[in-house]
Amino acid sequence: MRVHVLGSAAGGGFPQWNCNCRNCAGLRQGAIRAQARTQSSIAVGDGEDWVLFNASPDIRTQLGAFADLQPGRAVRDTAIRAIVLIDAQIDHTTGLMMLREHGHPLEVYCTSMVYQDLTGGYPLFRVLEHYCGVEWHAVPVDGEPFTIPEITALRFTAVPLRSEAPPYSPHRHAPHRGDTIGVRVEDINTRKNLFYAPGLGSIEPHLRRYLEDADLLLVDGTVWTNDELARHKISQRRASEMGHLPLSGEGGTLSVLEGLTRPRKILIHINNTNPILDEESTERNLLNQKGIEVAYDGMEIRL
Repeated sequence: MRVHVLGSAAGGGFPQWNCNCRNCAGLRQGAIRAQARTQSSIAVGDGEDWVLFNASPDIRTQLGAFADLQPGRAVRDTAIRAIVLIDAQIDHTTGLMMLREHGHPLEVYCTSMVYQDLTGGYPLFRVLEHYCGVEWHAVPVDGEPFTIPEITALRFTAVPLRSEAPPYSPHRHAPHRGDTIGVRVEDINTRKNLFYAPGLGSIEPHLRRYLEDADLLLVDGTVWTNDELARHKISQRRASEMGHLPLSGEGGTLSVLEGLTRPRKILIHINNTNPILDEESTERNLLNQKGIEVAYDGMEIRL
């Protein structure tokens, strides 16, 4: 199984177009050591056929940077066999509009909660009916694995996560099971598995076995502190109010990750304000000491 990081930033990318925080201004001015990043998405496959996880607003750039997704076997072609959505957020779904020239309906796998949001409050699927269309496949949230017919070597398991539904969801502040999921992807041949969770509001008891059993973790690294946006005078909202568990502090993601011995641990979905984007920051050095990596666009892992 190959895992390719198409985009590693949170919504808005890095640098964000209208942001002059220390990181964004520092990158533009060459004052910090950092890499630009597009919005969060990965591709998982065997080298010929691929599953796209989320479709970010930056997908056009991401596809152009990863030649394997365009094998060029015909005048119109793609190696993307299916798209799995982990939530209905704009920064994970808007890219579907960029795929509207597809010659057949897009094979989209998501939960019933996500489907409701993408046909109701944000009727993206209904708009796409006027173009290529969407073939929806319901993703179970009861722990039952599912498969994608075009990629028989991979088995998928959705893991419900506590997080915020999008602002346009009718249950924005009343989370429903399936609003956000993590996904375990297992290679049936090698028995290696990835656990992907770019949106993580808390470490719930049922989640721990997936973290402990994974060979590779690609998990939410949005912010360093819960009040990070307030410190930058961007917003008074805490990360926890937006469905993201901060990395630092008591009960933060780092306190959980450093206790795991089996998996390779990589943070993804990094907000532009997060100091770990500065490769020479104290926070980044701390991650290095703990053996925790930070995803970057174009990063590739083989399992």
